[in-house]
Amino acid sequence: MQPLRYLPLLLLVMLLVPSPALTGAVPPPQEMIRIAVVKGGDSVRLDGAGLLATDERGEPMRVGFPLTVMASKDAVLVDGRPVRRLAVAAASFITVNGKKYRGLIEVFPAGRGLLVVNQLPLEDYLVGLINCEISSQWPIEAVKAQAVIARTYALYQRENRKNALYHLESSVLDQVYEGCGIEDSRAVRGVRDTAGEVLTYKGKIIQAFYHSSCGGHTESAADVWGTDVPYLRGVDCKYCQNAPSVKWELTLPYKKIEALLKAGGYQLSGLHEIQPGTRNQSGRLNEVILITDRGRFSLKAVAFRKAIGYGVIKSTNFDVVNGDDAVRFNGAGYGHGVGLCQWGAKQRAGDGFNYREILSYYYPGTKVEQYSHE
Repeated sequence: MQPLRYLPLLLLVMLLVPSPALTGAVPPPQEMIRIAVVKGGDSVRLDGAGLLATDERGEPMRVGFPLTVMASKDAVLVDGRPVRRLAVAAASFITVNGKKYRGLIEVFPAGRGLLVVNQLPLEDYLVGLINCEISSQWPIEAVKAQAVIARTYALYQRENRKNALYHLESSVLDQVYEGCGIEDSRAVRGVRDTAGEVLTYKGKIIQAFYHSSCGGHTESAADVWGTDVPYLRGVDCKYCQNAPSVKWELTLPYKKIEALLKAGGYQLSGLHEIQPGTRNQSGRLNEVILITDRGRFSLKAVAFRKAIGYGVIKSTNFDVVNGDDAVRFNGAGYGHGVGLCQWGAKQRAGDGFNYREILSYYYPGTKVEQYSHE
């Protein structure tokens, strides 16, 4: 009989490797991915059926669920007991603050708060991601295209962050992911029908950036991040004109903009006018000119958007109309504009293009290939 301390390992093996008796053959090893699902906060609530909790040494912990884990200095408090790491596994799913997740949940101390990481098979992660990034009810070829680029992006980031506690954020900073609660059969189909497929350029996995809608032309990575990438140079796209955010408008008081800029580290005062600067070939702004009581200041448009908020200034393709106390922004598109346009992909799929054709259009020179460790 195995000592009790080996039970967590045995359970994880059972959770993450399909039984040969069920599949009829020894399955290949599954690619694993680690997602930061909670960052910060004083506490997190965990629940589920048949859960097994272990500490940083792999020793089982006798705790009841639902369980509220508290943040403490250099530790997490589990029923008042400080541990450096709490791991929770289940045969089905675990809820974290009410959201369902497959695989393993780990809780770490992180500064003055908590870091919660979900480790699970990559393909399961993709199924949960589909309805966070698009709708699985879109044409199936668009769903397949999303599955391929999300898999590609995840594997690229995993390699880039292989020594970190997690590989991906669960927000727009990487890919939006909220667990397994909104999985459905069409999401499963999109992932299954493209199983293991990634985008490559000259044999290497690409940086598969994507965005919601481009507004007419995708953006060059050189204009956003200052790095010229052959397959991310921007293409003409007239396919996202039906996107909800293809045209947008908002009005912000100068004082509000000034406060947000100061919070972002830009020290200015007396803002009373904003002027558009030069534009690149896609029509997006390279810079904005801020007119203050102390003079004119030039700020990169991507930095301005980040400071004001990605969900507020939806893209850098905008015009400005200055008023006495506020400025109106009239814009097009949603997102940084680099790579695949999701709403454009939806339209192209509806027009009869398959996912490989869609991907080759938005990432020129790339190939769809099976992922290999080599």
